[in-house]
Amino acid sequence: MQKNINIQNKKARFQYEILDKYTAGIVLTGTEIKSIRESKASIAEAFCEFNEAGELFVINMTIQEYIYGNYYNHAPKAERKLLLNKKELKKLNKEVQNTGLTIVPLRLFINENGYAKLSIALAKGKKLYDKRETMKDRDNKRDLARIKKNF
Repeated sequence: MQKNINIQNKKARFQYEILDKYTAGIVLTGTEIKSIRESKASIAEAFCEFNEAGELFVINMTIQEYIYGNYYNHAPKAERKLLLNKKELKKLNKEVQNTGLTIVPLRLFINENGYAKLSIALAKGKKLYDKRETMKDRDNKRDLARIKKNF
């Protein structure tokens, strides 16, 4: 059986304030899904954008070439279409255009049916002082855990 694939964007929660989450399907070719099943993908620098037709695409997501793919291989940094309901797409498009929010991928995973899914979030960029506050909170929690462990 296959192992559990869970590729995360760890920087996203630090750089953005997450407002709303969605799960989207991805349009992939055969060699792309094979590379994802081998955990050869990265969403660390990825973001999502709408095109003129109102379709949502993930940009700058890296899926390494499949080693046995020969001339059927894919481009590693190609734009890939995301699949959501029309209602969700309209809502996201309105939020991005009107309020200046951004859409960031949080997690790439394979569900129980074997399909690759991308967990995306409507997010607002954090200011520098918010990032400092997050770092302070994380350090305080770590110190508190150390103290509790010694008791």
